Amino acid sequence: MKEPLPGHDNFYTKIRGSSLKRDIPDINTTKKSAVLIAFYPNQDQAYLPFILRPPYDGTHGGQMAFPGGRMEEIDESFERTALREAEEEVGLKALDVKILGELTEIYIPPSNYWVKPIVGVLDYKPTFFPDAREVAEVLEVPVAHLLRPDALTERKISIRGTRLKTHGFEVENQWIWGATALMIGELLEVLKND
Repeated sequence: MKEPLPGHDNFYTKIRGSSLKRDIPDINTTKKSAVLIAFYPNQDQAYLPFILRPPYDGTHGGQMAFPGGRMEEIDESFERTALREAEEEVGLKALDVKILGELTEIYIPPSNYWVKPIVGVLDYKPTFFPDAREVAEVLEVPVAHLLRPDALTERKISIRGTRLKTHGFEVENQWIWGATALMIGELLEVLKND
């Protein structure tokens, strides 16, 4: 992750028509946030935790995501935001996470969020304690599942009455798309190049 990152170009070519934009507006006009992509061992495999957000009347209600959220005044860095939010949302012990690096930031126009993906690793399988207000379910996904050639598929989805085709990942009967799919796409490129 010290090399130049592959970015999202490979994935963007597959999601034409997406509302996600590559251009990030003036950072002073956006809300800042971070997510934690936390590898951990389980049954001799590497796993990642994803959260299913509860359904609510908002931009990201009912969607799959990495644990994370908005940067607060107490956060001195995006890394701190990602660790704090993962601890609050799913009970990951922030002090046990070794930070490996970060992926390319993503701007999400509908919610005006600038999101920094932080990548870390735990040396044990954590026990998750989801906050019911923010997390409907924690899904533990083997990285090998995401690396399968058939993991990336296309679907037609409806967003506020607009139908569009987008690429994403089918995981345990859930659909991961949008910014989280972009993060996965870049992460997989990094893993393939290692």
